[in-house]
Amino acid sequence: MKHLRFQFVRGRILILLTLAAVTLAPLGRSKGAAPGGVAGEVVADPGTLSSNLPAAPASCQTAPSGAPLQSLLDAAPDGHAVCLSPGTYAGPAVVHRSLTLWGPRTAVIQSSGEGSTIDVQADRVALLGFTVHGSGDRFDRNDGAIHVHGSDVRVEGVRIEAALFGLIAEQSHRVVFRHNEITGDPHQHLGLRGDAIRVWETTDSLIEGNLVTYGRDILIWYSSACHVVNNIISDSRYGTHFMYSRDAVVRGNRYLRNIVGVFLMYSHGVQVEHNLVLDSSEEGMGIGIKDSDDLITADNLILRNTTGVYVDASPAAPEDANVFERNLFALNGTAVIFHSSEANTSMLDTTFRNNQAIISVEGNGDAMSVTWRSNYFDDYAGYDLNHDGRGDVPYELRSFSDELTAEYPELSFLRGSPALDLLDVLSHAFPLLQPRLILMDPSPRMNPPQPPEFPSAS
Repeated sequence: MKHLRFQFVRGRILILLTLAAVTLAPLGRSKGAAPGGVAGEVVADPGTLSSNLPAAPASCQTAPSGAPLQSLLDAAPDGHAVCLSPGTYAGPAVVHRSLTLWGPRTAVIQSSGEGSTIDVQADRVALLGFTVHGSGDRFDRNDGAIHVHGSDVRVEGVRIEAALFGLIAEQSHRVVFRHNEITGDPHQHLGLRGDAIRVWETTDSLIEGNLVTYGRDILIWYSSACHVVNNIISDSRYGTHFMYSRDAVVRGNRYLRNIVGVFLMYSHGVQVEHNLVLDSSEEGMGIGIKDSDDLITADNLILRNTTGVYVDASPAAPEDANVFERNLFALNGTAVIFHSSEANTSMLDTTFRNNQAIISVEGNGDAMSVTWRSNYFDDYAGYDLNHDGRGDVPYELRSFSDELTAEYPELSFLRGSPALDLLDVLSHAFPLLQPRLILMDPSPRMNPPQPPEFPSAS
């Protein structure tokens, strides 16, 4: 009873101090740019998709503009190539045999307004270079620009416009989606757009060098060994969403202004490396992880997100572990949020610079079971007498403001203001208000390491 009374009184003191701090310091505080120009160096030029388009096959049958596409595909023998001319061809079309269909960007396959515009139902098919405009509008049938059911299918250099779904691969193997441009409708509500790319029950697929704007999601569900590499994905809902998938690689992508950059749910053995995750929306996050394990999240630039990384019940299996290493968190609202007190998680050689909060643990938990080692914290005030580059005293995070906002989430709008900063100052002056220990790094860095190398999207 005495403990409960103390907590009650302490809570009321916190609220009163907060109100006083707001009165004394009403003006917010801007974080500005990351020291050393980190944000400017990686954000100023997010890159563009390569204009290199696949060349026409050396030997192919030329199709005159407006020729009946389905008849051309049905007449082509296995292994044959059909080359489209500039102009418009009427869809839909079904590919029943192994062949190559090539065209310049000015060759447009136009949807009839029903179903998928191109339906691939064969192995060893290549669709190269042309434009697909439109599709049907039924979500229950996954109407899209190109729908793949087959093995060793390659879609490269294709432009997709005004389609409900963009590229879909279902129950397929070794599918390649490379250097395609997929543009959704920016005026349509996010939930009513189709997925730009959907991979379902597919193995050993490659999604490389695509430019996706104004889509809904890129989905990889119930799939294994999928590589998502060097794509630019912007102004969408989920940049890449994994569910019940394993042994995937997410590398070298640029996720810009999406609600969520990367989300891993019920997945295993995924590597998330060398990605830029920038400006995820207020209701979203840069990287989200739920009930997933054996993950490596390394060498990513996680910048200007409301939440940098959100971790919920991960790793899911007690025998597995998740590793975060060499990432840069800068200019985020909260760099890392744990849904509860997580275990079997390591945070190594990571840089935290100019975030409003380094970490938050929901449910009044802490991050003491997380392994923290050799990280750089921009508010570390220790010393290095032996000049080994590591602090001689541990970094300890005891944030009164974080504890308060965890207990009273409605005060989160004060993050970054002098009001909560004043509370942290007062907590050091009054032992009665000493907050609990949230994390400890026994060997913090004195200086930040070089930012992770970031390959340009092709």
